[in-house]
Amino acid sequence: MNPYLSTARYVDSADPRVLAFAEKNAKGSNERERAVSLYYAVRDQIRYNPFLDFADAEVFRASAVLKAGEGFCVGKASLLAACARAAGIEARVGFADVKNHLTTPRLAETMGSDLFIYHGYTDLRIDGKWVKATPAFNLALCTRFRVKPLEFDGRADSIFHPFDEDERRHMEYLRDRGVYADVPVDEIQSAFRAAYPKFYSLGADAAKESFG
Repeated sequence: MNPYLSTARYVDSADPRVLAFAEKNAKGSNERERAVSLYYAVRDQIRYNPFLDFADAEVFRASAVLKAGEGFCVGKASLLAACARAAGIEARVGFADVKNHLTTPRLAETMGSDLFIYHGYTDLRIDGKWVKATPAFNLALCTRFRVKPLEFDGRADSIFHPFDEDERRHMEYLRDRGVYADVPVDEIQSAFRAAYPKFYSLGADAAKESFG
């Protein structure tokens, strides 16, 4: 079995809701067009929310993100990978550490860091080539924070927002953590606890007040 086409624990492409969402949104006459259509569906129909309970494994599961209508970068990357697999497109999830990830000074203070680890993206095999796509930040959020929305054409990697609308450096790529057939939830949760003790001591609800 091809692990990049098979359903998994978190990239659960066989879930009925994921199958229905993929069927509705995988529009186009070829693989690339369907992948691009799915990217925009996940990017803009699922709201980005960085204040979730990361101790809850459900926030990493594609079907749970779809049901909630919101997710953070890893959950949305998982959902795009699941939808792609449901549409017959090979997909996997990838991670990288980035700096200045749609943050504000108050949020950086709350997190205790301006380094955001395990930022999630989706790696799609389109026309025989692996192409990276990051569906995290929905259009409405980008407009609010004056960040150029991340576009995807199915041909070139679409990973991080390097500049905002005012051409200021916005996001810096620091470390690639590799690609996986499924979300390594235990690994991510452990890394989050070590990296963001201040956030965990406050809790997601209290930290929300620092966003925006």
